[in-house]
Amino acid sequence: MLFWQAIMAARDLGRLHEIASILIRYGFGDMVRRMGLANALERTGRVLRWNEAGELAQLEPHARVRRALEEMGPTFVKLGQILATRVDLFDPEWIAEFSKLQDSSPASPYSEIHRQLTEDLGAAPEEVFVAFDPQPLATGSIAQVHRARLEDGSEVIVKVRRPGIRAVIEADLRWLSRLAELIETGNSELRHFRGQEIVRQFTQSLRAELDFAAECRSAERIASNFVDYTGPAHPRDDGLPDEYATTEALAGLHPPLPIIVIPKVYWQWTGERVCVQDYIEGIPGRDLAAVDRTGLDRKILARRGVAAVVKMIVLDGLFHADPHPGNVFYLPGNRIALIDFGMTGRLTEDRRGQLIQLLLGLVQHEPAQVADVLLDWAVDGEVNEETLTAEIQAFVDQYLGVPLKQLRLGFMLSDLVGILRGHQLHLPPDLALFVKAFITLEGMGRELDPDLDIAGEALPVLRDAISAHYAPSAVAKRGMRTATQIASLIADMPRDLSRLLRTARRGKLDIQVDVLPLKHLGAQLDSAASRLTVGIVVAAVIVGSSIVMTVSGGPTLLGLPFFGLLGYLFATVGGIWLMFSVSRSNKTDRERRP
Repeated sequence: MLFWQAIMAARDLGRLHEIASILIRYGFGDMVRRMGLANALERTGRVLRWNEAGELAQLEPHARVRRALEEMGPTFVKLGQILATRVDLFDPEWIAEFSKLQDSSPASPYSEIHRQLTEDLGAAPEEVFVAFDPQPLATGSIAQVHRARLEDGSEVIVKVRRPGIRAVIEADLRWLSRLAELIETGNSELRHFRGQEIVRQFTQSLRAELDFAAECRSAERIASNFVDYTGPAHPRDDGLPDEYATTEALAGLHPPLPIIVIPKVYWQWTGERVCVQDYIEGIPGRDLAAVDRTGLDRKILARRGVAAVVKMIVLDGLFHADPHPGNVFYLPGNRIALIDFGMTGRLTEDRRGQLIQLLLGLVQHEPAQVADVLLDWAVDGEVNEETLTAEIQAFVDQYLGVPLKQLRLGFMLSDLVGILRGHQLHLPPDLALFVKAFITLEGMGRELDPDLDIAGEALPVLRDAISAHYAPSAVAKRGMRTATQIASLIADMPRDLSRLLRTARRGKLDIQVDVLPLKHLGAQLDSAASRLTVGIVVAAVIVGSSIVMTVSGGPTLLGLPFFGLLGYLFATVGGIWLMFSVSRSNKTDRERRP
């Protein structure tokens, strides 16, 4: 209740009333009541219309949740997009519904945009740029994009954060944090959805997305990883001509234009609330008809896209986590441009090694290798390893003898994660992001080329990564790092041991053993003692009040001694509290039983 008293401050009150009204309209009124939001709002004079739930409440649950998220605004749209990455938590129909969430909103008034741009650029936009279009090129929930031109004739886009959006998002994040806490502590059936972990991941991701400078730094790092990149060069046996070099390079241009294009960032005008980048003149990823009209080769585009994303994931460890058609453009020479790096994924070197082993195990039909990796990942729950390993082996064995071209790695990964979900095991957030990105990539690749051999395209990159991982120089580097860590540990050991002994001699050495069943038992004993104390006090008040009722004199009420009646009233309230406390404790114990 302390939270609700704090959050009912004026800055959040209107927003919470709006959220509660939307939830009621979509048939989630019971949730509003259970959270205590209804009572808190009505005590402040905010009226909730409980009869608004109509046809919308008759939709399927996943459709109602998606539409409610859309109506609640940018924070919740972004939350749905994060939930769409958690294939380890939600069934496919929920993931498909969350994936429909579109990041679009009406444009902000240009007067507000102009005022904020003037603050961030140090001058009015018409003074900084030779030309600036006040009509936005695109609008999203967090930002909108305007087109402009520099003095040297370069066409650029100016991405502006919506004025006032941070305050709205921070209020929503406070509410979501408390909601996740209530769900995990108050509902055992929803606890396995790991609401607090999702909100922490979401908060970190959303705050990073609000910082356009951080987004541009990620874009530049990815761009640096594609310097001198020549694309997939392995020979093929399907009769496709060798056109992996760009058209410009074949024409004799040196150096050749890059195959993967990342917009250049103009740092002199880029900061937290605004970024300026090159304008990409190309065919949007959704316009496949235009791809055909301009003579671009769908097969080459699909293979280059797959190879580029696999390289980002398994070789670089920094990847575009949302490679959907809206973030992709096709350029002359069968080149590909990537934009919008607000959502990026990062994988450590160790994680990439595990990932390579997993993908190779799927492609090369090695179920034991796949099972070992998944068991290493799913370390946050109790599981029968023999049963899980048997299910994974049966899953991989069903693809034995299937040609590489027919393997759909994205669906295989999704099904594998479904097996983990069936055992209530969960992937770490970075891996959940990878799985979602890979599934999106495969769907987009097969739209370009229904015969795309994604496993065949990924295999050479995976083998190159394995070779690089076990190269003598890489092994020596890891060995040197391990030796340095061991040497540091040994060097620090005498000092650490001396401190330990000194603490023990002073009698200040504490050893903490945290045994959960005993902790629960202690809490039960403490609660029982409290109720016993209240019961004794209630009994004493009843006895004392009875004695007072027999004594004449003193103030009276309805002809009876006033203090005797007051004692009985106190005893009644205490007894009611005692019965409620016992009932609630019994209910909690039943929920905790397996």
